[in-house]
Amino acid sequence: MNIGIISHNSKKVLIEDFCIAYKGILSKHNIYATGTTGRRIEEATNLRVYKFLPASLGGDKQFTEMIERGAMDLVIFFYNPSIIDPKDPDIKPVLYACDQNTIPLATNIATAEMLILGLNRGDLDWRIGMKSSDEL
Repeated sequence: MNIGIISHNSKKVLIEDFCIAYKGILSKHNIYATGTTGRRIEEATNLRVYKFLPASLGGDKQFTEMIERGAMDLVIFFYNPSIIDPKDPDIKPVLYACDQNTIPLATNIATAEMLILGLNRGDLDWRIGMKSSDEL
């Protein structure tokens, strides 16, 4: 499955810790991330991450386009609702694209853990069926 990971600057350490904790599960899947987040995940975990541009240079748009194509199976977006930083990716297009394309989305660590553990149990295997029916 294709897992998209994105985070605001103030949540980078949290996303690194999350990826370290769930490295065993994440290693079984394709990880996509915006540039800085992806680099930090790679450095912290040695996982292979397919990186877009940094969000401030359009990587958030590349990330959203992959969701819109239905090519992302799960998205984790740790954002900080109380800090507005123009360099941080805008969460609204990601939320909208996930909702429009029936992509499971976690915006906090509690939901992310539930989705990752569910992914490991096979609870998201229905995504495979959706891809197969889309290709017909």
